[in-house]
Amino acid sequence: MRDRTVLITGSTGGIGWETARGLAGQGAHVILVGRDPERAAAAAGLLRQQTSGTAESITADLTRQDGIREVAETVAQRHQKLDVLVNNFGYVAPLRQLTAEGVELTFAANVLTPYLLTTLLLPELRAAKGRVINLTGGIPDGPIDPGNLQAERRFLGWTFSQYNHCKIALMAMSYEFARTTEGITVNVAYPGHASTPGSRALSIRATPWAFRPLMPLVRVLGPLLFKDTAKAARSSIHLASAPELEGVTGKYFDTNAVEAAWPAAVLDDRNRSAVWELCSRVVSAA
Repeated sequence: MRDRTVLITGSTGGIGWETARGLAGQGAHVILVGRDPERAAAAAGLLRQQTSGTAESITADLTRQDGIREVAETVAQRHQKLDVLVNNFGYVAPLRQLTAEGVELTFAANVLTPYLLTTLLLPELRAAKGRVINLTGGIPDGPIDPGNLQAERRFLGWTFSQYNHCKIALMAMSYEFARTTEGITVNVAYPGHASTPGSRALSIRATPWAFRPLMPLVRVLGPLLFKDTAKAARSSIHLASAPELEGVTGKYFDTNAVEAAWPAAVLDDRNRSAVWELCSRVVSAA
């Protein structure tokens, strides 16, 4: 990974941080993207101290389209090419909320952010024949409801509902991106269930009523029940760096970095068209 530049969103902690550490350890130049300036700068400094790679940081609110555009503009100003983009950032909203652009927050964070950031960085990615890795999550299967992508009819806010729905929609968007875009590769990685800062901070309001009594126990046992973040980052690191994946696109890799079958909902043209049209429409409207 020497002489290669990698951008990782949501990389000041959790799986994103371990992905950054793994790739910097292979000699990459890593661009960390986080929301807190001090934390992002400290994480970049730590990478420079602990690895053979180099690092810099960018801060932005990736739930806002202007924040995403700021990141893309900064990267374009600093770098002529981008070898790898890891769209690791995600968010679980406890209730149905709208962003400043009027987009449902969970959909914005998990689907629209990687769609828009990848689109804006296409010139830099194509200059390097770059790789895009999008991280799914929750339970990587289930239906896609084209009429409820923004939880217009129903919202629960946990793995079994809007968050999971959006992660499957992300897979559909990724498949369509790979199918329609030349000059780069786009693949999806599933990290598995990990004990991350985000999962530990999950609001009890984001869980269905039936599960709420179990949440204190889940928080205590989380480190024992779930993967540690270093193991969860292995699929992302593999997709970003493996020589045998050069030119491979439109694939889905499981938590063991093994190619897996796409969920049936992703292979449905109507679902992919609905997700793609919504992303295109809300970006154009902003």
